[in-house]
Amino acid sequence: MPESPVAIITGAASGIGRALAVHYAQRGVRSVIGTFSGDPHDPEETLHLVERAGGRAVIQEVDVRNTESVETFADRALNEFGRLDYAVANAGVLRNAPLGELTDSRWNDMLDVDLTGVLRTLRAGSTRMDDGGAMVAVSSIAGGVYGWEEHAHYAAAKAGILGLVRSVAVELGPRGIRANVVVPGLIETPQSLDPVNSLGPDGLERAGRDIPWGRVGRPEEVASVIGFLTSADAAYVTGQSLIVDGGLTVKMKA
Repeated sequence: MPESPVAIITGAASGIGRALAVHYAQRGVRSVIGTFSGDPHDPEETLHLVERAGGRAVIQEVDVRNTESVETFADRALNEFGRLDYAVANAGVLRNAPLGELTDSRWNDMLDVDLTGVLRTLRAGSTRMDDGGAMVAVSSIAGGVYGWEEHAHYAAAKAGILGLVRSVAVELGPRGIRANVVVPGLIETPQSLDPVNSLGPDGLERAGRDIPWGRVGRPEEVASVIGFLTSADAAYVTGQSLIVDGGLTVKMKA
């Protein structure tokens, strides 16, 4: 019997990353749970849910702003499980900044995590995969589809992911390594529930009424799409961006 696949997932202490680790566990994929020391969420809870689902995983601290940290994170898959098949760049931050207050430092800090951090993760994954692996980066409808006032740096980073992944897909295609983007819409995660930098609970509830599906999305609904894109079912899908938004971006506004 062949060995089960192994994935690295950044930002897996909560939200979409946690849901993905559990999704993978249910499908026999082993995971390295990436967590950041400054994240208030407990990666042990992710590990508990993975094990309850019958899966295997290990926790590894990773700072996607630091190349050495990301390289060590990717090495954990090889050291612990002997292989790496999937790399998922999910870690990100969200900060509110009106244009007049968007200093060079705030701009650079955002892109270092939300765009260059994706590059570091995909790069580290690609150099440790055998031919035939798969990678997914998580963008957002803010930048990936829409603009968002007071979030120009965030939207720019998320838009940049699309170009990055398309180019990676072309470059790695001859190795049979696929690269795709998931573009979540309004998803109920700790990030979107932040009332200062995002919509907050009340804002999400109001926004959900305007979504054709009638509600905001759940992390599990994005995780299952990432699972599909890294699976053999998507063997001929690469360089694509898949929007997961309940129909929000195709609804005509009155």
